[in-house]
Amino acid sequence: MGHAAPAVPTRQDGTPLRAMVVDDEPNLADVLTSMLTFEGWDARSAPDGATALQLSREFSPDAVVLDVMLPDIDGLAVLRQLRAQNPHVCVLFLTARDSVQDRIAGITAGGDDYVTKPFSLEEVHARLRGLVRRAGVTSSRPGFGLTVGDLTMDEDAREVRRAGELIELTATEFELLRFLMRNPRRVLSKAQILDRVWNYDFGGRAHVVELYISYLRKKIDSDRDPMIHTVRSVGYVLKPPAT
Repeated sequence: MGHAAPAVPTRQDGTPLRAMVVDDEPNLADVLTSMLTFEGWDARSAPDGATALQLSREFSPDAVVLDVMLPDIDGLAVLRQLRAQNPHVCVLFLTARDSVQDRIAGITAGGDDYVTKPFSLEEVHARLRGLVRRAGVTSSRPGFGLTVGDLTMDEDAREVRRAGELIELTATEFELLRFLMRNPRRVLSKAQILDRVWNYDFGGRAHVVELYISYLRKKIDSDRDPMIHTVRSVGYVLKPPAT
């Protein structure tokens, strides 16, 4: 395709990080597994707690994305058994928005993180990467950085600069720009952008993409050679200014 692949974290031995997605919603499990595979992980999925525990013994995941509400075993009980098998596994819980606060408090007290549904795929990946980094699972490679022309992004520090000038972005603007920067010179449709930056069944609200692209342009391209371009009836593309 001609664009640079994003830097991906690896295990200390250089092999891909291993992730297991445990969720009884097949579509959600598939999209999370596909996203992690795209990001360079070795990812597998399980539809329930019993399958997850069996897969964990065979697969030895570094990180687990775990739905709290499973059809057979409570997610917190699955966590305890996963930890008995592998005390160092990182667990990111998925919870419904109406989860009671004491359940969330119990999760966070265990030293793990959680996201509430609906969520963005980029948020799940960022949380997982933070967990494995703090746990010391990843190799000591340089920070995650993206560069397109004079536009740079430090993914760890969440800093964006254009020609050295710091640009303040909201969390959503940052995730949108990150997706564009990971796919330079590649035309991305509004549907692709919605799927990757917003939640997994956003319902085709293309105007949201248009709105956030306009926000980004004001910050990235204002008084500069434009980098974000509209491809009519197709989508958007980020590319360095012509020299």
